[in-house]
Amino acid sequence: MKTARKRVGAATRGFTIIEIIVVVVIIGILAGFVAPRVFNRVGQSRTAVAKSNVATLASLMNQYIVDCGMPESGASLMVLWEKPAGLADGKWKGPYVQNADDLKDPWGNDYVLVIPPQHNADFDIVSYGSDGQPGGEDEAGDVVHGKK
Repeated sequence: MKTARKRVGAATRGFTIIEIIVVVVIIGILAGFVAPRVFNRVGQSRTAVAKSNVATLASLMNQYIVDCGMPESGASLMVLWEKPAGLADGKWKGPYVQNADDLKDPWGNDYVLVIPPQHNADFDIVSYGSDGQPGGEDEAGDVVHGKK
């Protein structure tokens, strides 16, 4: 006894253009809802890294002050990487950071040493956020050690 086999036609071998368009539209809609949330999390994580880094740099700056004294107003955090000119030999025990890139925030901007400070007793260390400008909100907001 032979069973009859149906021949599969070309129309049933793949997806139709309508099915492909529907799938692409569904993926686009899902991406529209998910993408903003993912990008917001990236910004939040960069801000968290900046907060951690300013705390670490503040600790390293305190060690520098114990070794070398308070830097002059207008000094940069490069004093943690390179010995300042005019500093007596033997005082500087640096470098206090592993490399100069440790002095950059998650957005690629330099952390800023502020003397005289606005928020702390001796100095402020600030990241101006994603826009690199003072002020702002969310990811573009300032991150200052010791400030909540």
